[in-house]
Amino acid sequence: MKSVKISQSKVYFTNLHTDGDNSLVQKLEKLCASADFDRIDMKGKLVALKIHFGEPGNLAFLRHNYAAKIVQIVKSRGGLPFLTDANTLYKGERADAVRHLHAAIENGYTESTVGCPVIIADGLRGHDHREIKIGLKHFEHAYIASAIAEADVIISLNHFKGHVETGFGGALKNIGMGGGSRQGKNEMHATSAPTIETENCVGCGECVSHCAYEAIALDSKRKATIDHNRCVGCGQCIAVCNFDAAQVSWEHGGLELGERIAEYCVAALEKKEHFHINFIMDVSSHCDCMDHNDVPIVPNLGMLASFDPVAIDVASADLVTAAPANAASKISKLVDLSKGDGRGVDKFAALYPESGWREAMEYAQSVGLGYVAYELIEKKFV
Repeated sequence: MKSVKISQSKVYFTNLHTDGDNSLVQKLEKLCASADFDRIDMKGKLVALKIHFGEPGNLAFLRHNYAAKIVQIVKSRGGLPFLTDANTLYKGERADAVRHLHAAIENGYTESTVGCPVIIADGLRGHDHREIKIGLKHFEHAYIASAIAEADVIISLNHFKGHVETGFGGALKNIGMGGGSRQGKNEMHATSAPTIETENCVGCGECVSHCAYEAIALDSKRKATIDHNRCVGCGQCIAVCNFDAAQVSWEHGGLELGERIAEYCVAALEKKEHFHINFIMDVSSHCDCMDHNDVPIVPNLGMLASFDPVAIDVASADLVTAAPANAASKISKLVDLSKGDGRGVDKFAALYPESGWREAMEYAQSVGLGYVAYELIEKKFV
């Protein structure tokens, strides 16, 4: 029988150990060099560094120092870098460009600290986008924030962490959901409207105050109800509910949302050179869109770099699976740590068992974004 060759991508990894000759930003530069970052032609090109600036109040977001190092490298190669993210669909401090820029400044991202302009990709109110034809299962067209769609090169800097609907957020989430305009985000979330488990609702009103679309109200019994004619499915109510009352509608959430995000990645990366860096540190159970962050679910593990956004996300998730669980985190309530330290446990499946993250990665492979199989190449530099 003729053997079938399984394609895989190279993913480069370095841990967070340092010495006097190797700071973390120096190790980041060496990691990128090892991953053949210089093969990208950046001379005279507009280079979008896609990042999440972090919702004010959340302290798990990436430090600006890492972005500043990548900016320095890009400029030394003749590129024209800019840091960018698109406005949010939900109510918060990043829902329009004015507040979004203030949030970026509060969290340390300014031209003086990173060495390049900071641009909100979809304009003042999130309506500036380019319609890109993709012709895939969920979308015929995608609405990509204009500054991302018009960039020549995309480099994603991704804080790897949990996510209530997709299991985790990494490169694909940062590019796909993060690269969509408000209309694009609306379309990705359109079929994942949340539900309310009435018996869990204590009537605290947090979901009501955080809903940007006035889709949630408390009834006469002080139980939350959702008007699905108003709801856009952004999931903010799920994230802020401390009582498991607001929940994902898994019929169309989880895997389907992951597939939709993958299709938006196809549109965002179309005909562009791209490179991806994942930082597995401060791995909170929720994403950086929250105005708070919880105890990390695993120890800080390291940094990864690859030209393949699928492989780097799968490799990152596998490293988290292989790591010991933090007994002080939410994982301790979901995994029996009396029988071991949690090594080998899929932490994201434990947190969000119906997210279908691995199947979503397989779908991303099927639409040509990369490979779920990878070769992990460790570089210590110390």
